[in-house]
Amino acid sequence: MPWIRGLSPTLKRTQRQIAKAILDDPEQFITQSISELAERCGVSAGSVVSFCKSLGLRGFPALKIRLARELAAPVFPLGQTKAQRGSSGILQQVFHEHVKALHETLRLNSPLSVQAAALALAGARRTVLFSIGLSYPVAYSLYARLRFIGMPAFIEYDSHMQLAAAAEMNKREVALGISAAGSTSETVECLRLSRARGAKTICITNSIDSPLARAADIQLYAAPSEVRYFQAPLASRLTQLALADALLVTLGLQRKHEAVAHWERAEEHLLKRRLAGARRGA
Repeated sequence: MPWIRGLSPTLKRTQRQIAKAILDDPEQFITQSISELAERCGVSAGSVVSFCKSLGLRGFPALKIRLARELAAPVFPLGQTKAQRGSSGILQQVFHEHVKALHETLRLNSPLSVQAAALALAGARRTVLFSIGLSYPVAYSLYARLRFIGMPAFIEYDSHMQLAAAAEMNKREVALGISAAGSTSETVECLRLSRARGAKTICITNSIDSPLARAADIQLYAAPSEVRYFQAPLASRLTQLALADALLVTLGLQRKHEAVAHWERAEEHLLKRRLAGARRGA
């Protein structure tokens, strides 16, 4: 289900109709025959088989088995009942959605993908991060923490300066792009240009097979959230941050001694600043 939800924005019309039928009512989907589903979606049976194969499955029965297994997993239904419209209900529902999104993100990514991304960063002369809008704070957070463990990282805020930075990339460097939709033109352009310049490219995105994902050598997928709040996926930044954290911890363990040494040096000076500030406040 998370994989299908992530693919949906980039699918062609016929396949998107099949994906919508699954996401709207998965219980009904697994009770239908292939001909019933095809008629319901207004597509051919061959299109349904092609859709299943695009997911890496052998055919329609394999997809039904996978969906049945997911639906059998324990869930915590949280409808908008009267008792749940207050602060307590909102708190529970928001946390439930975040936990659900984190579990789905875990299922979307293999440890090998995170390991490959960490190895690329560890071997790079410099890592340049590209992002704008609501995903930018995630990129900046990762940049700051990379610096704290001694990794050579760089980020620009202005999109024009990001494009200029992409134009200077080379094969000894890594470009890392972050975008929820995966179609933010500025970020996609920077990653494509960086790859054309010979740099290794990595992306963190909530949209599978998006333009950003296709521009990346290594893809990390944050689960797309079904719940939208002011037009933004509710849990998308949290899942992006979780992937960034996993990447950072993997990288830190790969170069443990250097990371600890850099962190301790930075912490020593930061502690002096905090103590000086406390004395001024007293």
